[in-house]
Amino acid sequence: MGLASPATTEAPVSTPAPRSSQAELSAGNENGTSEQHVRIRVIKKKKIIMKKRKKLTPPSPPVTARASVTTSPARTFDLPEKQEPDCPPLGLESLRVSDNQLDASSSQSFGLGPHRGRLNIQSGLEDGDLFDGAWCAEEQDAEPWLQVDARHPTRFSGIITQGRNSIWRYDWVTSYKVQFSNDSLTWWGSKNRSSGMDAVFPANSDPETPVLNLLPEPQVARFIRLLPQTWLQGGASCLRAEILACPVSDPNGLFPEVPVLGSSDTLDFRHHDYKAMRKLMKQVNEQCPNITRVYSIGKSHQGLKLYVMEMSDQPGEHELGTGRWGGRGGRSGGEGQGHEPVASTCVLPGEPEVRYVAGMHGNEALGRELLLLLMQFLCREFLRGDPRVTRLLAETRIHLLPSMNPDGYETAFRRVGHLARGPACSFCRGARSLLGLNKPRPWQGSELVGWAEGRWNHQGIDLNHNFADLNTPLWEAEDDGLVPDTVPNHHLPLPTYYTLPNATVAPETRAVIKWMERIPFVLSANLHGGELVVSYPFDMTRTPWAARELTPTPDEAVFRWLSTVYAGTNWAMQDPDRRPCHSQDFSLYGNIINGADWHTVPGSMNDFSYLHTNCFEVTVELSCDKFPHENELPQEWENNKDALLTYLEQVRMGIAGVVRDKDTEIGIADAVIAVDGINHDVTTAWGGDYWRLLTPGDYVVTASAEGYHAATRNCRVTFEEGPVPCNFHLTKTPKQRLRELLAAGAKVPPDLRRRLERLRGQN
Repeated sequence: MGLASPATTEAPVSTPAPRSSQAELSAGNENGTSEQHVRIRVIKKKKIIMKKRKKLTPPSPPVTARASVTTSPARTFDLPEKQEPDCPPLGLESLRVSDNQLDASSSQSFGLGPHRGRLNIQSGLEDGDLFDGAWCAEEQDAEPWLQVDARHPTRFSGIITQGRNSIWRYDWVTSYKVQFSNDSLTWWGSKNRSSGMDAVFPANSDPETPVLNLLPEPQVARFIRLLPQTWLQGGASCLRAEILACPVSDPNGLFPEVPVLGSSDTLDFRHHDYKAMRKLMKQVNEQCPNITRVYSIGKSHQGLKLYVMEMSDQPGEHELGTGRWGGRGGRSGGEGQGHEPVASTCVLPGEPEVRYVAGMHGNEALGRELLLLLMQFLCREFLRGDPRVTRLLAETRIHLLPSMNPDGYETAFRRVGHLARGPACSFCRGARSLLGLNKPRPWQGSELVGWAEGRWNHQGIDLNHNFADLNTPLWEAEDDGLVPDTVPNHHLPLPTYYTLPNATVAPETRAVIKWMERIPFVLSANLHGGELVVSYPFDMTRTPWAARELTPTPDEAVFRWLSTVYAGTNWAMQDPDRRPCHSQDFSLYGNIINGADWHTVPGSMNDFSYLHTNCFEVTVELSCDKFPHENELPQEWENNKDALLTYLEQVRMGIAGVVRDKDTEIGIADAVIAVDGINHDVTTAWGGDYWRLLTPGDYVVTASAEGYHAATRNCRVTFEEGPVPCNFHLTKTPKQRLRELLAAGAKVPPDLRRRLERLRGQN
């Protein structure tokens, strides 16, 4: 968790049974054979030692040493003739493996039970609670083991391990053996090809870096056990793990059918690096040129462009009140200037602007892939004439930024590719080719990236803490009674320090801020990973230095509505049988939470968007797994597809209209739309159009602009589809008319000139 590892040594466990030395880990006996050398990595005292072994002919299927076994375990189930070299994760990290599939020889406490032995699982703030950061065996356990029940005939091909996640302790396993069983009673071990002895695999040298070990020979079984042999001296036998495994056929039908992760949509379900992402966006644009436009909002620190896919029936144009909305007949009435009855079909602004942003943290890759899938889906369904998609694109201007932090993603992606291809040395090329390690691995994902690598941009900046803190000046002004008369409650300006050339502001952050200021966004969602919850502003606690504190905005009802809409239509969040990802069960709160009540985040994009622009934005934590395996992408798409579409449709919730000059019918830019009882206003765009998100209810709405008399009207928002039209015509004040006359060079009448002179004298 950011603490330096202690300089200690590894000690073997003191047990009656003899243990293999570290120098013998996974290394076979050298017997003078002439077969090709293979280089493997052995970890000892945080140093990498390269040991040689001979490549031998694979032995016959191993048998257990127990007398009760009469058949080879590999013959219990049929193996396909051609075996793939690798398998995807079994699902410990992604929670596809349930808690009751995990067992252990012992546990120090419930919070350190086998159900916590999942790769990348994060602990709570306090050790010893119900949510600790690994499985840990009891200290007196002489032969500890962690067991996984795959529930089906499975071909196990590899193991990935980490140590214990904790801010207070250092615990990790440094070596382990692996055993297999079909009935959990009779076990056999993974053998070295050369010696025929039980293989001892090198494990971890720190708590967080994932270490991969491929089995010398894949094994077909139902159960797998990891048996720690040595661990950090002075520490405990603690680990987190992921198992690489492929389901195999069950010709006798003895087991339930393995559930298939899939989607009926024929989309590109794979991970895309920068070049592949750019190519895919170009392909979507070429396939649907009439509804798409690809543009860049800037560059990353490394010079990679921040590409955005715009999708609308008229891409590239902010439509201003050219259409009519007949979906509902809002009830409206009012008093003062601009009052007019509202018919069932009323003129509204053209299209609201909506955005999705993903990849703010480069290692949280699921949001990136979901947006690439979403643009493919919208294009395809539009061409098919799907009425929901057609209407969405006709009534909304959608902007998709799949990678806000492309440098961070490339770091994570390269890390995966490097580990997948083995050591970076010229003389290892033959060994990598022999083992099939030069080919892209189907198990690429966060199993090898870890929890944090690639999170920051190339400068080491966390982009979600890099936006200007506008909360503090607003709250200080509120405490002094200056809001809203002296200090506005909306569109707060950037602080002076933030605009200085030497300010620590990432180029990616500056690009997004300019994008926000250029386009009048109404609604947004920021896609993250590592949890299953929707969080909403404020993200920063109002009490200084408070780690967490409920800190709602004046639009608490709207934000809870928006968050509930996404959480309520996300399949994974609505699964009643799912377990918490890490240390908090958000399902107890409907899978939504106020961001500051979760953990304080100063300088978040959500808070900045709300206080600097008209845009309401939430954060969606999409999955426990930040960088899921490619074979999980179809299911993740199904989990989120309807939620992504339904959330976009919420932009039409509330009121919308155009504020115009009563005499000229020209739209008034920057007019302020205030709702009684809500201490947060929005403003009109350059054409006088506005969209104000509100939950169902009766509201008193006032439009005001410099040089005009304010106008007020009553607007009722119902549960019917579409926004309530709430247009305003403002009348200029006499002073404004005079300014315009003087600006036009007109002569001022003598009586008016004398009146002005008297007014100046009084001032």
